[in-house]
Amino acid sequence: MEQTVFELDLLEEARDMKKVGDMKLYSFEELLEEDYGKVGTPERDAFERGVDDAVQAYRVGEAIKQARESQNLTQAELGEKMGVQRAQVCRLESGKSITLASMMRAFRALGVQVALEMKGIGKVAL
Repeated sequence: MEQTVFELDLLEEARDMKKVGDMKLYSFEELLEEDYGKVGTPERDAFERGVDDAVQAYRVGEAIKQARESQNLTQAELGEKMGVQRAQVCRLESGKSITLASMMRAFRALGVQVALEMKGIGKVAL
């Protein structure tokens, strides 16, 4: 079966997926390289560390939120137990403004025991 030029073009574009009409499609990696440099450059490493930190902060915030909700507490009630306003609890749960001290204050107010696991050292109760 003979294919038309149009069909061949479609097949080529489907394989390549770098152009749609007159627009070039960029992979996520290409965008990262354009904005932050190649993997291993100081700018890219700093960006990736920032992303990792934000993901970890989000996870801690979610853990605080789950512990609060499992005790049927409102943000205001947890804030009262922590000695902070509801807005601070909201920021903690969203992964913003998390410090080790604020994380510990929240978990203590919730009665949750926390341990930090460090490679080469082991677990440290906080």
